[in-house]
Amino acid sequence: MNTKSLFSGLMLALLAANASAADPSAAPKEHAFATKPLGINVSIKMVGPYMEAADLQLICLFKHKASGDTYQGAATETDKHLGGLLSALRNRGEFVGELGETILFTPTKGSIPAKRFMIIGLGEEKDLSLDSLRSVGRIAAREAVRLQAKHVAWAPVIRDQGNTAIDVGEGDRAFAEQLLSAYDTEKRLQAQALASRFSIETLVIEAGPSYFDGAVKQVGEGIESVSAELAKRDSTPYVSTVK
Repeated sequence: MNTKSLFSGLMLALLAANASAADPSAAPKEHAFATKPLGINVSIKMVGPYMEAADLQLICLFKHKASGDTYQGAATETDKHLGGLLSALRNRGEFVGELGETILFTPTKGSIPAKRFMIIGLGEEKDLSLDSLRSVGRIAAREAVRLQAKHVAWAPVIRDQGNTAIDVGEGDRAFAEQLLSAYDTEKRLQAQALASRFSIETLVIEAGPSYFDGAVKQVGEGIESVSAELAKRDSTPYVSTVK
């Protein structure tokens, strides 16, 4: 092959690769875990919270700052897709963002593919910790069951609010472990006829390109760890038999 032909071949290959990468119809990168804890298909997916067709899309927001809240990347895009709803709720003081505070709404038709959208407060930004995200995980599990959301998606959007205090993968792991722990309790209640039967089928943890691999590693380790812990739980019925 002469130099000209070789150069032409390389250029064609490069153009094809670029076209593929730019193809908006291409499926986003996703890692589904082989282990399905409690029957849930858990995956890490390279999408924003304004892109996933979930029954329940969850994000976290810090407590509102009078000086102005930070929106970057996915936080900005999500707010735009929702017609400015996130910033309106915060700026008007109608969603304060205290740790564990929630607000649920139905996105307007054609805005985002999620059927319902929930914000969970993270509290004061300076107080952010892994325990904050553990609380969010427990809330997410119980709200998903209460709302009977089979397909759940979550994005922390902490980096998109300008905060770098916690490693993204570690935060995702803390959230996932506690969601599964709380969901295990829900399933035990159901098995003892103490709650209506319902099962979450999928959990998508949304991660940007820079944090995807770290999230896969940490959440994978978290699934193994929490599964081992749940297997050791006391199986005695919650309610004592009345004599």
